[in-house]
Amino acid sequence: MQDPRHDKLARVLVEHSIRIQPGERVLIEAFDIPDEMVVALMRTVREAGGIPLVSLKHQKVQRELIRAGDASVETAGDYEAYRMKQVQAYIGLRGSHNVMELSDVPSGAMNHYEQNWLKPVHFDIRVPDTKWVVLRWPLPSMAQQANMSTEAFEDFYFDVCTMDYGRMANAIEPLKELMERTDQVHITGEGTDLTFSIKDIPAIPCAGDANIPDGECFTAPVKESVSGVIRFNTPTLYHGVTFTDIQLRIENGRIVEANANNGDRLNEILDADEGARYIGEFAIGFNPYITDPMLDILFDEKIAGSFHFTPGQAYEEADNGNRSSVHWDMVMIQTPGYGGGDIIFDGEVIRRDGIFVVEALKGLNPEALKG
Repeated sequence: MQDPRHDKLARVLVEHSIRIQPGERVLIEAFDIPDEMVVALMRTVREAGGIPLVSLKHQKVQRELIRAGDASVETAGDYEAYRMKQVQAYIGLRGSHNVMELSDVPSGAMNHYEQNWLKPVHFDIRVPDTKWVVLRWPLPSMAQQANMSTEAFEDFYFDVCTMDYGRMANAIEPLKELMERTDQVHITGEGTDLTFSIKDIPAIPCAGDANIPDGECFTAPVKESVSGVIRFNTPTLYHGVTFTDIQLRIENGRIVEANANNGDRLNEILDADEGARYIGEFAIGFNPYITDPMLDILFDEKIAGSFHFTPGQAYEEADNGNRSSVHWDMVMIQTPGYGGGDIIFDGEVIRRDGIFVVEALKGLNPEALKG
């Protein structure tokens, strides 16, 4: 029997996130996703007048392709780049039976994959040229990361992913306008004292139109304006490796010192190219249903009372000129249980200990977004 939650989520993705128009081709790329959800998406795309194309993938197979580090990666990258150019929209559903599946892929092979497949297909084509949305899928491994039973996590997942994103979209507008008027940003917290400029760089509100779940507004720092230190209090998973207690020291925009539980691997990633040591994104998170990290960036970067700071590639919509094969969202939570902290725009505190204190922004606080 078809789960009605699949149909509801499919409608959010097709009707709200990518807003399919008649005749548009939609690539549905599914990693370890139940066939029932893929079918629900196909039917919903057709009901909207779109043309669904489907690519079914498995993380274990993908690992084997990547770890080879040979011409098969380049050939696959060329093929997928051609295919991505033929579609107007993209839905990426990413499940994983083992979040550590890529942990033993050599750094050289991973860099080869990023340069010849990931970057040309997704950063160079999909992100700037298609309407797109990506989301994780609630497999038991994800429930384990969240320290929840599979049933409880599925209920949480569908509540978060199908919340009232229209309400959120309205509440974000004052933050977008404030960010676009702001020059200097100052962020404080435990182990953190960071300053930078966001002057003249667009702010992009995100309310379910590119990621599900959603709840952030992002921009980018002026590339060489970042100075200070930051200590991220949220674990992060990158290339199948878990990093904790990441601490960065930044001078004139460049990360000059980086430490973590696995400092050598951290610095290997930051040395992938010159742009990996500069910051490509600054974003403020406010999804009211997500309050604690679960080692999944599409959830963790939306935590209410958090912000993320991203070494590597800048998005085209908020472009500070930084280019890299790396895009690594690192999250700091500023709610009292995580040490608190302030976000200050041009000398005025806009958020303290995870709660917006400026009147125009209070609609983004958890009680208001939950209605």
